[in-house]
Amino acid sequence: MAQSETEALYKVLDQSVTILMQQLSVSYVDALIETGDNLLGQTVQVEAGQPDAEHVAELTKLYASVQLSQLDAETIRRAIQLALLKAIHSDRVDPNHQMTPDSIGLLTAYLIAKLVGPNDKLSILDIAVGTGNLLTTVMNQLQPTRKATIQGYGVDNDDNQLAIAAMSMDLQQSKVELFHQDAIDPLVMPKTEIAIGDLPVGYYPLDERVQDFKTKATNGHSYVHHLMMERAMSQLQPGGWGVFLVPTNIFQSQEAQGLLKWMSSAAYLQGLLNLPTNLFLDEKSRKSVVVLQKRGAKAKQAGKVLLGEFPSFEDTRAFEAFTAQIDDWVGQNISR
Repeated sequence: MAQSETEALYKVLDQSVTILMQQLSVSYVDALIETGDNLLGQTVQVEAGQPDAEHVAELTKLYASVQLSQLDAETIRRAIQLALLKAIHSDRVDPNHQMTPDSIGLLTAYLIAKLVGPNDKLSILDIAVGTGNLLTTVMNQLQPTRKATIQGYGVDNDDNQLAIAAMSMDLQQSKVELFHQDAIDPLVMPKTEIAIGDLPVGYYPLDERVQDFKTKATNGHSYVHHLMMERAMSQLQPGGWGVFLVPTNIFQSQEAQGLLKWMSSAAYLQGLLNLPTNLFLDEKSRKSVVVLQKRGAKAKQAGKVLLGEFPSFEDTRAFEAFTAQIDDWVGQNISR
């Protein structure tokens, strides 16, 4: 049922976006934001006579076929994701602006669920929220096991990406606050229990703005993924968890020594799990999940760091065996 509901909503989104692209002469993404706003308001916004009356009637009929109150958040998220996947091809989206795959979002949610338990009050910061797919995937997976509503926070410096995230989260009725800012700057939201992020890889060009960071480069520009990890971990409550997507070779780079020095003072490196090779185009683009715990509260270094490589998601037996090993590790090493 959920699959057919997702497909039905996607068809409405895609058809209405196609109309708006032609009527307003805008990109797929801009038309998707517009159609999301129309759906939320249950009206068709008209400016300077566009869309025209004929297409307003067509759009109104499309929107009337959608009963948002009858759809769960995950169904809505998946439909928006399908539309955004089409936008990637239609608008030739920058690779740095593409969504985190669902499979990685589900893994992130799985790890967080193991680390914090089902009864804890939960707030989650996504330090590189983008279109919000990773954050809402995690929230939607964790929410059913909790009585209290999960509070999300998202940070990004791209206003177009945030507009997509805001539209998506409003349609899903997610409890999320979004902040349009450079993630390197001081953050203003409350301290959270969890920090996540599919961290962008590259250099941060403004050297003068990172002088207070422990992970800044000894020479030249600093790695932005190092800086963002440090910033996100500083926003956690004592004992809070950071689960980040990072380059697989993160501890083999020329700045690894500085990164490890910062970790030794601010956090415990509790896990490093390589993601399946078949998720990536080549070894250079491969990512891993690094699991950090902020010092303080009940936090302590695990007797054994969780290391390993996720098998292909298609190999069900191997995947179940690997997650059983993670369960054992949590039981032996993590105090909740």
